[in-house]
Amino acid sequence: METMKGIIQRYQHQRISLVEAGVTRHRSIFSGLRALAMGQPDSQLSKPEVVIIHDAVRPFVEEDVLLRVVTAAKEHGAAGAIRPLVSTVISPSADGCLDHSLERARHRASEMPQAFLFDVIYEAYQRCSDYDLEFGTECLHLALKYCHIKAKLVEGSPDLWKVTYKRDLYAAESIIKERISQQICIVMDTKEDEEHVGHHLKEMLKNELSHVKVTSVALSHTGRDLQQILLEQCYNFVCVNVMASEFEETQKLLDVLKENNLSVLYPVVIISVHFLDYKLIPLGQKMENLMQIREFAKEVKERNILLCGLLIYYSQDEQKLQDSLRQGATIIATLIKERNSGLIGQLLVA
Repeated sequence: METMKGIIQRYQHQRISLVEAGVTRHRSIFSGLRALAMGQPDSQLSKPEVVIIHDAVRPFVEEDVLLRVVTAAKEHGAAGAIRPLVSTVISPSADGCLDHSLERARHRASEMPQAFLFDVIYEAYQRCSDYDLEFGTECLHLALKYCHIKAKLVEGSPDLWKVTYKRDLYAAESIIKERISQQICIVMDTKEDEEHVGHHLKEMLKNELSHVKVTSVALSHTGRDLQQILLEQCYNFVCVNVMASEFEETQKLLDVLKENNLSVLYPVVIISVHFLDYKLIPLGQKMENLMQIREFAKEVKERNILLCGLLIYYSQDEQKLQDSLRQGATIIATLIKERNSGLIGQLLVA
């Protein structure tokens, strides 16, 4: 309560009353309804004709939807938003086998927001409470059960119907992302040096992504090590640059990928990793050199390659170095999983 009071005061929200929540969602709703019915000493609100019940975790609703459910509730007593069914709904038999499935075209999924004549929904919750029933029933069903009203189900607008279609696309995209994120290849020129910071980064990645295959190769003149990785269709590369030329290893990797056309099927993510030791190179000089990544990224984007940079602070303090590597591994894991094209050409800092 104190946190919410602080937010309201900080942003100077008006006409807001706070009510102590209950132990369940439905008891919280009933607390809010009672507060509206009885009034509160510090409340500027009076009992409304229509009340809207919505999920706090999804606060942003189109104004048109709110207007339509309120208008329909005034006429019919209650109204709620609905969506076409996306998943198949089945009815199992007593022995756990499939009995039958619903025909999706004939059914709809009930969603929030829902609007009610205040007296209707308040009476429904009172009756539920009087009978000492657990509030486990959806609000619209409570109103139908205890008040015998006629409810109106409000179809979503065309824009909202499109959300369901897009949700299907996002689900398919998520499956593809998950599948192609299961292998990461670390390319570095110090393969044999177990003490090199690049090796420690690899170990951090293995800890960060326990379910992902993490391998490392060195780019030779023939690129034979990398060829095997490409044959396995790996779409994620972490290129550790430790040479005098900041992007030497990254450029080699890009040339190999260009020859193999791996990015024709799916986007390939490349994270060009660089290290900064304050004592050896000034930060300004290092950053100026690394800004070349913008041009690299712009060039390879046309080949469906998502390139971004990562700068890791190289500290002589062991604990600080471990923290930087851990942060770097987290950033790499997120970039590979999300595959966000908006970060192309960016230089992130761990």
